[in-house]
Amino acid sequence: MLVTILYRLKDEPAVTAANPFTDVSSGSYCEKASAWAAANGIVGGYGDGRFGPNDALTREQLAAILYRYAQYKGYDLSASADLSSYSDQAGISAFARTAMAWANAEGLITGTSGSLLSPKGTATRAQTAMILMRFCQKV
Repeated sequence: MLVTILYRLKDEPAVTAANPFTDVSSGSYCEKASAWAAANGIVGGYGDGRFGPNDALTREQLAAILYRYAQYKGYDLSASADLSSYSDQAGISAFARTAMAWANAEGLITGTSGSLLSPKGTATRAQTAMILMRFCQKV
């Protein structure tokens, strides 16, 4: 769903690349969006050919996708927060560490409590909506 939103924010550009994901069927709601996002380095799937179009996003996956979208758009990505005040910061996956530090510095993703960032936690619809709103306003 997130890549479909980003694809629409970009005014649904023409997609010439084939969709690389084995679990995205032809004609599905996210076929063009996921092909566009993959072709532009915004998503890479799980590394085994799957995209997981119906999977819940984690907070770190959300940060990584928004970071790569911002990179694609040419936005300034120099902001970086020190995440050491979060007791679970060591649990951030390597692929998302820079993105989480950036998203936190930009005020997009904050802690779920005073000391927890919850990188592996599911990004709820409410959290995703708030993060997207902040992204559109701040970045």
